[in-house]
Order: sequence, then structure tokens, then C-alpha cells
Amino acid sequence: MQLFIITGMSGAGKSYALKTMEDLGFYCMDNIPPSFIPKFVTMVRNNKKIRKVALVTDIRGAEPLENILITLDKLDEQGCKYKLIYLVASDVMLLKRYRESRRHHPMEDETTSITEAIEKEREQFHDISRRADHIIDTSQLLAKEFKRELAEIVLGGPLQESLIITLASFGVKYGNPVDCDLIFDLRFTPNPYYIEDMREMTGKDQKVIDYVLGQKATQDFLKMLTEMVEYLIPLYIKEGKTSLVIGLGCTGGRHRSVVIGDEFGRILEKNNHRVTVQHRDIEKDAIVKEYGKR
Repeated sequence: MQLFIITGMSGAGKSYALKTMEDLGFYCMDNIPPSFIPKFVTMVRNNKKIRKVALVTDIRGAEPLENILITLDKLDEQGCKYKLIYLVASDVMLLKRYRESRRHHPMEDETTSITEAIEKEREQFHDISRRADHIIDTSQLLAKEFKRELAEIVLGGPLQESLIITLASFGVKYGNPVDCDLIFDLRFTPNPYYIEDMREMTGKDQKVIDYVLGQKATQDFLKMLTEMVEYLIPLYIKEGKTSLVIGLGCTGGRHRSVVIGDEFGRILEKNNHRVTVQHRDIEKDAIVKEYGKR
């Protein structure tokens, strides 16, 4: 099991960090009391469906912060491997964030100002920060920079694998999908509908697959599409994008778009990208009057 424990100063970005971990496929839990962590880890170890876990624990856990150190010692005794990520920011930036959000610091009360609360919390985190495997100072980081730095720590390498690419085939006559980042009209390729013995087939049938992929226009398009998307992926990642949806449309969404979607998915997977393929209209009735009209 892969376990990351995230802690740090209030206002340093732990909530945003947890959202990033969710984007990376982690089961996440916020505001867990430190003393609960060893028991929780023991339960999760027996769950084969949960293999990546990210937990946030901090001053909100209704326990003294030093309990985090006790918890880390218990995890070490259990032989549990984990990484501790400590988030920190400057006093000036923390004050700015609290004023903008108009929220109270967890340690602020009638007798303690927010400045004093920040100072007190920082002191209590002193020993904990020394146990951290990674320290991220979010003072001057843009959201996309913070996400990139955190993802690089989690993935142990470049961020390409953090982008999930969804290929969605659809029928143009049923309307374009509303959630696509990029849409391509595939009606420039020969239509299997006009070949009698393929009319009632779909892009999952081998005869249709061979026909569509056997066209020079299809192969040229796949080559150019691959080059363009491979160029765009690192640029999207640099801007903090974690999901890319590409729509591939033909007239009815049963033949050409299905074949090309599946084939492009295989190409991207071969290039080590995370890909899902969806066929929105493959089950809709393809035999209707005026089907082949553009």
C-alpha cells in the first residue's frame, strides 16, 4: 500500500493538496485524528481495492500535535512504509490568506490574535517538520506550481502520468458532447454504412475495423493526431490540467468514431498515457432514413 500523510500549517494548502491527491487516484481522508491513523491503516491493508491512501492530519484533529509524532512511531513499529509531507508558508502569506478567506485560525480565540496563533502553531510543528520526508513552502507557489511539485513527489518522476485522457466517440447527428476539450469530425473518412454487409455492424466488428483502418486518410489522421496530442500533453500538464477529454465524431457514432477511438486509445496507452475510451452512441439505432447525409 502507498501511504502519504500530509500535515502542516493551517492555511498552507492542505485542502488543495488533498484534491490533487484525489486527482492522482488516491483514497483521501481529511482531518483524521493522529491516534486514528494506525488503526485505519491496519483496516485498509486488508482492503485489496484501496492501494493508495492520502491522509491529512493537523491541529483540527482534536488532539495535541505531538500525537502526530507518537503516531509516526507506531507506524514505524508496525513496519508500515509511509511518506510525510509537511506544508508551510510564511507568516505574511498565511495572514493574507486568512484575511482573504475571512476564516478563523483553529488556534485563534478571544485571548489570542491570529498572529499569535500562527506563531504558536509553528512552534508546535517544529519537531514534526524535522520528521518530514518532503517540505513544500507554498508561500510563492501558484496553484498549478503547487500541484506540479506535489505530483512530482508522489509519482517520483515527470507528471505525464497524472493526466487522464478520455476519448469519447459520438454521433454528430445526436449532438456534440458538452464536456470535450477537443473535438474532431471524422466524416472525411469513407463511411462503412454504405457497404451493405457492414451497415448493421459497429466499430467493434473486425470487418469494420479492417475497413476503417485500411484507409490512407485514417492512417494519416491518426499520425497527425498523435503528434498534435503528444505536443499538447506537457503544455496542459504545465498549466495544471489533470483531465483531457477528446471527442471523436462521425455521423451516427457507430462505425468510424468507434474504430478510431479504440485505435487512438491503444496508441496513447503504448506511449504510457492513462487512457479511458467511451462510446456514447454505439448502441443507438444506426438504420434510420437520411443516416448518411452530412
